[in-house]
Amino acid sequence: MFELKRLSDEAIPAALEKALRYRLLNQPAVAESICHDVLKIDPENQQALVVLLLALTDRFGKGYTVGILQAEEVVSRLRDAYERAYYAGVICERRAKAQLHYGYPGAGHDAYELLFEAMNWYEQAERFRQPNNDDALLRWNTCARLIRSNQLTRRTEERVELPLE
Repeated sequence: MFELKRLSDEAIPAALEKALRYRLLNQPAVAESICHDVLKIDPENQQALVVLLLALTDRFGKGYTVGILQAEEVVSRLRDAYERAYYAGVICERRAKAQLHYGYPGAGHDAYELLFEAMNWYEQAERFRQPNNDDALLRWNTCARLIRSNQLTRRTEERVELPLE
């Protein structure tokens, strides 16, 4: 129906700045759109991939239809091992927060599992981190505090015996 307009190569840095601003203004869909425009020109642009990933995860738990597979696909395109592990943790952590927000029966157990997975990703990222970069440690601690403050626990297997008739 409408053909999308193409950005110029020279406009990429300014477009990425705008995408960051739109994220900060809590408009992740606009940031996502800008990132797609940048990635159309430069499919391997690492900054655009990171901002896109964050814009996608900003929408978790807010009633938008956002595919987790889409976010995971973006992570797989990151070149740096630290960033792949770190942002895989971010996806899990934000999914856990969305589960807590929804509050359905069993959400606490689901959130625990996702936070535990996020913590594992952050530990992997820790192994690849640059000196003086404690971001993965800070995120790990946030997950631990969320588990403690919400008293989240693992799901236990319940043995249910059905009556024989």
